[in-house]
Amino acid sequence: MAEYEAVGGALEEAVRRACEGKRCGVAFSGGMDSGLIAALAGKYARSVTCYTCGSDDAFDVAAGRELADKLGLPWHHCRISQENITDTVRQMITASGCSDPFTISYDLQLFTVLRDAKEEIIFSGQGSDEYFNGCANAVNDSDEEYERVRQWGIDRMNKVSNPCERRMAAYFGKVLEYPYQDSTVVSEVEKLNPALLRPKELENRKKVLKDICVELGFPILAHRVKKASQYGSKTTDLIRKAAKAEGLPYNKFIAVQYCMRKGMNHTHENEFIDVRVDPMLKYDAEQVMEKEGKVPQEVIEMFYSKIAREGNLDFLE
Repeated sequence: MAEYEAVGGALEEAVRRACEGKRCGVAFSGGMDSGLIAALAGKYARSVTCYTCGSDDAFDVAAGRELADKLGLPWHHCRISQENITDTVRQMITASGCSDPFTISYDLQLFTVLRDAKEEIIFSGQGSDEYFNGCANAVNDSDEEYERVRQWGIDRMNKVSNPCERRMAAYFGKVLEYPYQDSTVVSEVEKLNPALLRPKELENRKKVLKDICVELGFPILAHRVKKASQYGSKTTDLIRKAAKAEGLPYNKFIAVQYCMRKGMNHTHENEFIDVRVDPMLKYDAEQVMEKEGKVPQEVIEMFYSKIAREGNLDFLE
């Protein structure tokens, strides 16, 4: 009996259930995660098209084209460039309502896939890093710290990434499928010994998923080299260059695009408060604001007005 048969079987069933007899697309970086989804979909779907976002010289574009060819699947380049990056960012803000610079950087790839794809069903590999322990930031930390970082990633995915992505999908009339987040897959993964999932060094990340690729008959996927999507696609580089061309820091450039899309005034230098807030705290707070019919800009202005009136911060105690 294969070591991870239950997990692999649950993953294959999640893909089959979502696409059997249908036309589907895959947000395809050319890495193991999206490669396995595409390979499994190829067994059950009526058709599968691989969509890769990136600049002409991006790592992901070369990797995606190569792997799609090896899997015998049609491939489409969702092209981003210095000429269209600003418009693409603005389009994504319209579709998602997102203003967080980091989220825009790593979800812009999926946005272009949802925009360009002809199919209604689009697969995403989101959740693979979170549940199969692909996190690179805490590999050398204690088990306690590693688990804290992993859980933070899961919380951020559920509260920030997934809602943003689903708004984009709805904007284009698409249905997003997340096989790695399927409840049965997650349940089977949670039955495994945590020591099997916890990488001992960077190159051993997601070893369980690599073994599953082999057990499911796709050994070609087990050792794919992958960069973070915002770098493999060159999204971040293009946005930074666009910001520099306008003489703006990265975060302020995104804020300007957000204001333009929302019809908000952005002409004065002192309009932007450039701070980093924990994305889950931001999400929770903005749920309250939405119930009260307020947007963050209004609440921040109310907060500053109160500080100015009170002349102190005693009201926070």
